[in-house]
Amino acid sequence: MEKIIDEDKQGQALVLDSRETNKRKLFIESYGCQMNFSDSEIVASILAENGFNTTQNLEDADLVLVNTCSIREKAELTVRKRLEKYNAVKKVNPKMKVGVLGCMAERLKSKFLEEEKIVDLVVGPDAYKDLPNLLEEVDAGRNAVNVVLSKEETYGDIAPVRLQSNGVSAFVSITRGCDNMCTFCVVPFTRGRERSRDPQSILQEVNDLVSKNYKEITLLGQNVDSYLWYGGGLKKDFEKASDLQKATATDFAKLLDMVAQQFPKLRIRFSTSNPQDMTLDVINIMAKHPNICNHIHLPIQSGSDRILKKMNRLHTREEYMKLIDDIKHILPDCSITQDMIIGFPTETEEDHQDTLSLLEHVKYEHGYMYAYSERPGTMAERKFEDDVPEAVKKRRLAEVIALQRTHCAYRHESYLGKTFEVLIEKESKKSDQHWSGRISQNIVAIFPKEHYKIGDFVLVHISECTSATLLGKAVAYSDNN
Repeated sequence: MEKIIDEDKQGQALVLDSRETNKRKLFIESYGCQMNFSDSEIVASILAENGFNTTQNLEDADLVLVNTCSIREKAELTVRKRLEKYNAVKKVNPKMKVGVLGCMAERLKSKFLEEEKIVDLVVGPDAYKDLPNLLEEVDAGRNAVNVVLSKEETYGDIAPVRLQSNGVSAFVSITRGCDNMCTFCVVPFTRGRERSRDPQSILQEVNDLVSKNYKEITLLGQNVDSYLWYGGGLKKDFEKASDLQKATATDFAKLLDMVAQQFPKLRIRFSTSNPQDMTLDVINIMAKHPNICNHIHLPIQSGSDRILKKMNRLHTREEYMKLIDDIKHILPDCSITQDMIIGFPTETEEDHQDTLSLLEHVKYEHGYMYAYSERPGTMAERKFEDDVPEAVKKRRLAEVIALQRTHCAYRHESYLGKTFEVLIEKESKKSDQHWSGRISQNIVAIFPKEHYKIGDFVLVHISECTSATLLGKAVAYSDNN
């Protein structure tokens, strides 16, 4: 999967405003990508309507849910440790019920429920609306499971609660599932085939956020560029659509245009893009609207054509570099970030050098780089031997990270002496006298608080930088307030 995994957010317990009528307590944690955190908002919203208030105190909980990720082995190990913790608490509080949501739920349902007997409830990503029924089963003393993947479910009719208590930025899910069968990825098996939300439900959700004074949204999907609404149904069935449906269909470029035009004061981001599906229409829409942020997360995974083919990435190195060059031509100020898998089966030193040379060509703003870990159930696990020695993976990964750090510093230095609009999101981690926010290019900027407040759009003059952040001083409010 190609979602950004924010290590700072992993395992955060979701907390909402309490309702007096709700008598039961829910403790819910999320691990993995932005999509998992977005799904937890949907789950909390459903359970709030069914008698549950959230708690940050695990010991008080009637129901403990962990929203899981199967992308990396580390994520699965972390979740297993949390399940051990939950079950230790359960011995003290026997009325507590424990459930697993998300990608691990689908893959390890029988193991969790029958073999290890460590959970009471297993719910897949398309079955959250069934939670009230499943909880009735659990309350009756029976284990409950629903991991059926849907061809229709998009949760477009659920108004999610919001993780961010500062009310500044929010995720808006626009697609679910994925049709790209990358050999390293479990998502098509855990989240099902790709389907898109009705654009009107998306606009309605965005309008609700704007009315609540949110300043920024991220349109979210396994592969946002592949968004296609033609009246409902799977993306793969579009070819069977009527002529009228095809003529009136909404693709991602049109959706982006609609949102940006209707909400000109709202900052808009999107994630994640796939090189084979990103079109120049999208880039031109970005150039047309100043409120669409100049940042694209464009995973490449490898710089080697041979490895890209083994990964079933449906683009070549040359096509990817052409796309990068076109983006830079149309949007010279656009920052580009990457995902990279190092040490994929059969990767040679020559393949590794191809990756390093691609990094040199693009000079990404930032990257998410991992050594390959075999994921059960993927095509790569079934077909390829994980034959690159761990020591070689570590050495190659260290070289890629070192080069990326050099490029981060190079890119950030190019911002020195310039002024950028920053949306203030929170207090700086290192100083209670400074604000933290991001510029359009998705880079964090830190500056003295002065009289500004969270949610303000501020013009900040950049005077210093590190490989991770920009440092400066606010000079004025921007016109976007």
